[in-house]
Amino acid sequence: QVRLVESGGGLVQAGGSLRLSCAASGSISRINFMGWYRQAPGKQRELVAVRFNGGNSNYADSVKGRFTISRHNAENTVYLQMNSLKPEDTAVYHCNLRGSTWSRYDFNSWGQGTQVTVSS
Repeated sequence: QVRLVESGGGLVQAGGSLRLSCAASGSISRINFMGWYRQAPGKQRELVAVRFNGGNSNYADSVKGRFTISRHNAENTVYLQMNSLKPEDTAVYHCNLRGSTWSRYDFNSWGQGTQVTVSS
């Protein structure tokens, strides 16, 4: 089974920066989709950043110009660079990877989440 482990969350002042990491392990042959989601209490889960295997990236309007998704291919690691953080960015952030294993089975894996708290 493909497993994801997020790290890099924490407490930061408004205007500060954090970089989240999502390390994947398992028999990964191909990654087709890489995404970062977040969910705050009382709010719906939101897709904030996505990267496809062709290299195209898209962002939620609320984070455009501030967040950047990137990938380290050799390590199967996905990053989310978050700059100019705002209190409304406070949430639990989860990474999501979809693709195929070497046994030609599809996977859709989620990490346990990492807490990001932005203080005013």
